[in-house]
Amino acid sequence: MIKMIVIDLDETLLRTDKSISAYTIDILKKIRNKGIKVVFATARGNSTKPLIPYELFDGCVLLNGAKAYADNKLVYDRMIFADTFIPFLRKLSNNDLKVAAEIEGVHYANFNVKEVWSYIDKFVVTNYSNVSGNADKLYALVENPSQIDLINSILPKDLYLNLSRDNLAMIMHKEATKSNGVLHIASEFNIQKNEIVAFGDDINDKELLLSVGLSVAMDNSIDEIKMIADYICDSNNDDGVAKWLEKNLLTNN
Repeated sequence: MIKMIVIDLDETLLRTDKSISAYTIDILKKIRNKGIKVVFATARGNSTKPLIPYELFDGCVLLNGAKAYADNKLVYDRMIFADTFIPFLRKLSNNDLKVAAEIEGVHYANFNVKEVWSYIDKFVVTNYSNVSGNADKLYALVENPSQIDLINSILPKDLYLNLSRDNLAMIMHKEATKSNGVLHIASEFNIQKNEIVAFGDDINDKELLLSVGLSVAMDNSIDEIKMIADYICDSNNDDGVAKWLEKNLLTNN
């Protein structure tokens, strides 16, 4: 029996234009009315707030697993200390990489973040000489394969690198994963991992999909995700998540 669903956002729940259809919203409401918990898990931080109605969800995993919330209660937190990320980002910056650290919703970057993502308003252009506080997530814009080799060659031992299909290198605390965040939320709700179904499309969803009871890949997923999923649903632009939920959790149940 499924007691919790977990949904990635970009290219999964969200359409390419970052919208959610009225049909999908209606299905999520019906799922919750059946007593099934609904959670989203994303690499995004505060940029989720303008995109989705938070009242539709019982919990969320943000920043690829750096933070997880159940009913607005913080239940998991894995940040990157300043004395780790500042020298690391400065080395990358000195090698002409565009890099950033997200700290309490503000992007501290060596480039104009808004020129890349128009919806991000909270950013500071910096050389990291005057930055303080611990980071939830680091990232770099990868423009050629040699930059990945450089990042890995100086990557601190307590961090890991995830490269998305849009060449965004996300650098996280080793314990900051979507699966860790989701399982902590599930524990708050007394739900076992085999009672969870998860939806995803990209490489940073792989560990999550392998850690739950049922996994669903989007039709627009990368091949590596399709290969490990139990099911493949329609694409994000065709309300794939909602159609799968209606067919498998609402119809004749």
